[in-house]
Amino acid sequence: MYDNQLILVPQISTLPGHEAKALSTLRWLIRQDIVQEQVTTCGRGFRGMAYGIARGAQRVVQHPEHLPFNQAINGLEIVTRRCIFTPDKGFKEEAGCPECRREIGEALFDSLEDWTPGHTDNFRCPECGHEDDINGFLFLQPCAFSNLGFIFNGWAGAGFKATFMEELTERLGYRIAQVTVEL
Repeated sequence: MYDNQLILVPQISTLPGHEAKALSTLRWLIRQDIVQEQVTTCGRGFRGMAYGIARGAQRVVQHPEHLPFNQAINGLEIVTRRCIFTPDKGFKEEAGCPECRREIGEALFDSLEDWTPGHTDNFRCPECGHEDDINGFLFLQPCAFSNLGFIFNGWAGAGFKATFMEELTERLGYRIAQVTVEL
């Protein structure tokens, strides 16, 4: 039940001042009692270190009964490097152009070889020439591409409330994608 992740990602490839935004957002989450201040081994990533779930998390989710309290892996991990955030299982790599509405998934995902190392933030539609940040294209499944991501381990079943998402969007200055990963 808790083998999942709910990942929140600003929909911009290169968020200006991303490390400072990560730190200020973390401090805000700690002040709101959503995550704990001390890092512990409650994560999945590098060395399993993360910020554990705190009682205030119940206020910001739609289904608090699905929060991973009393689970070994329940914490927040913050990614501050350029990363592709996709649902691991069954991701179809389908995308469309917001301008011409044609399917361009194969070309878009092939372009990630240039996006990942930071050679470009943009993608150009091979059908109509429309160019935008890669996050501006249409995806059939939620995914995101950015240098900042907040990974909430085991929180996918709880789902964030709209008010929390609006506050986070305001704090980061960009729309937020929610990517659910089943592990």
